[in-house]
Amino acid sequence: MLRVYNTLTRKKEEFIPLNGKRVGMYVCGPTVYDYSHVGHARSYVAFDVIRRYLEYKGYTVIYIQNITDVDDKIIKRANELGEDPLSLSKRFTEAYFEDMEKLNVQRANIHPKVSDHIPEIIEFIDRLIKEGYAYEVDGNVYFSVSKAKDYGKLSHQPMENILAGARVEVDKNKRDPRDFALWKKVKPGEIFWESPWGKGRPGWHIECSAMAIKYLGPSIDIHGGGMDLIFPHHECEIAQSEAYTGKPFVKYWIHNGFVTINKEKMSKSLGNFFTIREVLEKYDGETLRFFLLSTHYRSQIDYSDKHLQEAKQALQRIRGAINKLKTLIKQSREESKEPSEEERELIEQVRKSKQKFMDAMDDDFNTREAMPAIFELTRMVNSLDASSRISRSTLEEALQTYNEFGQILGLFQEEERRETYEETVGKLVDILIELRNRFRKEKDWETADYIRERMREAGILLEDSREGTTWKIIEK
Repeated sequence: MLRVYNTLTRKKEEFIPLNGKRVGMYVCGPTVYDYSHVGHARSYVAFDVIRRYLEYKGYTVIYIQNITDVDDKIIKRANELGEDPLSLSKRFTEAYFEDMEKLNVQRANIHPKVSDHIPEIIEFIDRLIKEGYAYEVDGNVYFSVSKAKDYGKLSHQPMENILAGARVEVDKNKRDPRDFALWKKVKPGEIFWESPWGKGRPGWHIECSAMAIKYLGPSIDIHGGGMDLIFPHHECEIAQSEAYTGKPFVKYWIHNGFVTINKEKMSKSLGNFFTIREVLEKYDGETLRFFLLSTHYRSQIDYSDKHLQEAKQALQRIRGAINKLKTLIKQSREESKEPSEEERELIEQVRKSKQKFMDAMDDDFNTREAMPAIFELTRMVNSLDASSRISRSTLEEALQTYNEFGQILGLFQEEERRETYEETVGKLVDILIELRNRFRKEKDWETADYIRERMREAGILLEDSREGTTWKIIEK
């Protein structure tokens, strides 16, 4: 049974979608005024795994992730660079998708942009005004928080303690300082659209409500984002969405923890961030993804080169096990009638690892607890060699288990990309092994050792046993 932690109720709940096996999932996407940093990667990798696991469990996931291409920060950056705001946001949107591809983050079913949904946003605001939930003052439109039912229920703050939140400037035109902008009157030099209230552009919160409801309907299963979005962004989304539809907006609210540096949140505003591109200059995408998944998505994770290096080494051990299984499958003999003790142990370990992995994922997508299941299987596989008496079917089952783990976590895909390379060099490696064995037979140990060492320097490790020599690709 899959259980999910719901920020709204502050407890884990059995996951029961609103519409059978169909899951509507909306995740707040990037504000595209700069390159994405590791904190962004943490969020989008986490929700990518949540989506993957739901699909593995047999759900059809309709995943929507917006692109905020109109925003105060975008306008400010565009003005600094002397660039059109939509041109700037388009450039960084493309960069965002390039970064996500390197992290093996699958694209959402739809990535709606704010600039493409101005009519829907205007219609949304217009209805809120007509229903008495919003008001217009001098070309600006505000949502009246005092009219909202249970405002503060997501962040669990009583109404009297709620103050103007992030991105909400003090405005003398507001009837209540807690009210938030739905439509902002244009300022000199800003991008704008025509509206019933004059020239302007959407506020931050309204965009997500309008696009989520357009593509997923009035009530959706999962809405996600970073913990910093709980208030005011998601709180405001609930207020305006439920005022607009008269129905509960979201069943399960899911929020990921921060990436920190020296225990302080990584953010552009603090200047203590590393872009994804900077990290990928030193580590491959799978290593960064593996690092991010080594901690439960709701927990904070502290970024450091030391932790990235540890992730690289751990991933290398797993890759080695996968390569070993592929090699042993190629060398495997006919099926034996009676499995050896070693084979029975491997069969049992595959069963235990798979059960442990799935139990962890069923417990609020706990990748931290799922990882040990992979390591336990890896330790056993790496202990095997060419003399191991294990049937092809058992080896293939172990390999398939890694494939399932990889499918869910979005990992171990580098192995697939390496297969073409392995096939290309495989025959050359076999020739070198044959040549080395000839020198060994002639007791020319110096030349044989020279071949082995040069192959190791090239990233190919030879392993000798009584049954013969096997090889695998290693990290140099």
